[in-house]
Amino acid sequence: MSNMQLETLRRIVQEINASTSLHESLDIMVNQVAEAMHVDVCSIYLLDERNQRYLLMASKGLKPEAVGHVSLQTGEGLVGLVGQREEIVNLDNAPKHERFMYLPETGEEIYNSFLGVPVMYRRKVMGVLVVQNKESQDFSEAAESFLVTLCAQLSGVIAHAHAVGNIDVCRKPSNLPAYKTFQGVSGSGGIAIGRAVILYPPADLSAVPDREADDISEELTLLDGALTAVREEIQSLDDKMQDALMAEERALFSVFLRMLDENALPAEIKELIREGHWAQGAVRIVIENHVAQFAQMEDEYLRERVSDLKDLGRRILAKLQEADESHRELTDESILIGEEISTAALVELPVDKIAAIVTTEGAMNSHMVIVARALGIPTVVGVTELPINTLDDVEMIVDAHQGRVFINPPRRLRTRYKEIQKEEEQIAKDLRQYETKDAITPDGIAVRLFVNTGLMIDVVRGVQRGAKGVGLYRSEIPFMLRDRFPGEEEQRSIYRQQLSHFANKPVVMRTLDIGADKDLPYFSIEEENSALGWRGIRFTLDHPEIFSSQIRAMLKASIGLNNLHILLPMVTSVSEVEEALYLLERDWIAVQEEEQVKITKPKIGIMVEVPSVLHQIDEFSEFVDFFSVGSNDLTQYLLAVDRNNPRVANVYSHLHPAVLRALTRLVADCHRNEKPVSICGEMAGDPLSAVLLMAMGFNTLSMSSSNILRVRKTICHVPLTDAQDLLEHVLKLDNPLMVKSWLEHYFRKHGLADMVKGASRLVT
Repeated sequence: MSNMQLETLRRIVQEINASTSLHESLDIMVNQVAEAMHVDVCSIYLLDERNQRYLLMASKGLKPEAVGHVSLQTGEGLVGLVGQREEIVNLDNAPKHERFMYLPETGEEIYNSFLGVPVMYRRKVMGVLVVQNKESQDFSEAAESFLVTLCAQLSGVIAHAHAVGNIDVCRKPSNLPAYKTFQGVSGSGGIAIGRAVILYPPADLSAVPDREADDISEELTLLDGALTAVREEIQSLDDKMQDALMAEERALFSVFLRMLDENALPAEIKELIREGHWAQGAVRIVIENHVAQFAQMEDEYLRERVSDLKDLGRRILAKLQEADESHRELTDESILIGEEISTAALVELPVDKIAAIVTTEGAMNSHMVIVARALGIPTVVGVTELPINTLDDVEMIVDAHQGRVFINPPRRLRTRYKEIQKEEEQIAKDLRQYETKDAITPDGIAVRLFVNTGLMIDVVRGVQRGAKGVGLYRSEIPFMLRDRFPGEEEQRSIYRQQLSHFANKPVVMRTLDIGADKDLPYFSIEEENSALGWRGIRFTLDHPEIFSSQIRAMLKASIGLNNLHILLPMVTSVSEVEEALYLLERDWIAVQEEEQVKITKPKIGIMVEVPSVLHQIDEFSEFVDFFSVGSNDLTQYLLAVDRNNPRVANVYSHLHPAVLRALTRLVADCHRNEKPVSICGEMAGDPLSAVLLMAMGFNTLSMSSSNILRVRKTICHVPLTDAQDLLEHVLKLDNPLMVKSWLEHYFRKHGLADMVKGASRLVT
């Protein structure tokens, strides 16, 4: 693509993004494409799924009266051919093609050349873009490339319009309908009925929701206070830089102050507040409008001022948020929604008031979701089309079993989901009988069930539900709850609590595992591919002072209890283990001398997360006492799927044959080396996969406290011989959906349907 085409492409995309409605976007598209490509006709047909027809939604060149009225069945005409093939159709004499369909209302019979490009979104045809010329000619490869790129941009705009109900056949944009359903990915099962509370990051303009002002005069007062504070801040920066910067370099400060003049931006913001907007939303709207105008300007200098304008908006917003912390207040039955909610942000909130969590980003096994699952909070992630900013205080139903979110649900739906909630409460009540039972199969095989912990609530629930130990203590959680690295004594106190609650039972403490989706608020690691980056043992070996502080705290906490096991995360090679063992030995000797007490040396294990470890079990067995599978990351790396990316969430499955076969071989290798092997990923807490893990011979299954009773009930009802037969069968299958289906069939047939995420009880 030439530089000129790229510049044209950039301009068209900017104009589309700056438009206020889908219909405006389509009109911009057809007019700009017709002009840029010097073609006689450019038209866009959108698929009306309900009626299975392509409707002409915008055109430059065809008869205007045809727009909004002319349509084709999905199997008709050249437009239908493009949609069926899901590929480009390029013809130099379209009327002679067998699929050409003459529509007299359009006046297109005089156009010979035809180039049709499908508008695709997530493997789905959303519509077809067509350009036509009177003269017979083949359109060039550059023309095809240009339109394909544009269609990729347009597809997201169309998909969003579909999601918010902003498409109709009369070309009249509508507001968000009273009732709407959105689909995401289930992170933590459960049902919730409540009202949306938007959790948006501070000073992020784009995340500020639309909200009506409770008190207009109060909002105006808040704005005046924020404007005064920003003016003083900018003046102070100008004064500070007098000696460091030349006058022309400091000109930006003067520009900012002029923009903050009462007759400039503040006047526009106040006008919106008087119309009923709250101050933060008014700031966002005004700044976004100006940014859109600047972005379309031909002058490169003015285009570059966009970042300055955004910076000014963020400054005003930050001052407003300092004065108003109401966006963090939660009431009972609050459904927390946001683009992406971090683990730290979640655990800072009063979790007893959170009925559910819904995010547009993230995936089913992100760290936040794992914590939400441990807390028993229904969670749906990857709801990419959710119009967050319009949902403040809107009534919602979250069906986290099916990954569905209902906005403004009708009474019938609310009634049905209240019934389901009662059914789930009854199931939970029935499961309490398993708190005092051991996990023993009908044919007499005992299975050890441990709990994964991080917060004290995990410990309390784990003890209450009869966990036989802690299979994974996530030591990064206390690090996330502070604004600095915790000191050795702070850590010792926290670790002592964990070890004491499970006295006489093993507690496996994982050393600090940050990186990827586990950022510390005071130590952010910015990487292009964080999943394959500086995380786990890689980080701690590069910071031995942090590693040693943690090991010393763990050893001191274990004095007199002797139930500490230490687990090293994200291990890739034997040399990493050797280095870690040297530091562990050094600290073990030093702490004993310091405390004048003999400390039992803890057992040391490594996490099996990186596929390379699968092929070196013999070598690792010479250095470590046990192995523990982190099935979330192992699945991610085996399948090359970023577990935090909702676009590929459907590819991620711990029931994938490659995962099951790898784990089966791993258990055999560990037992051949006489080393115990446990599994502490989310796979262990799923009753379906837990049956297979039991059959493989895992010594311990460790899971969120919220899953212990479900897995224990399952084990008490499934003989080991049945589990082994199931494993033998599914290992021959080649598709994770087939594996899941086969397991679900067994569960339903043997009276365990309520352990299959309640699928038979759900609203469809």
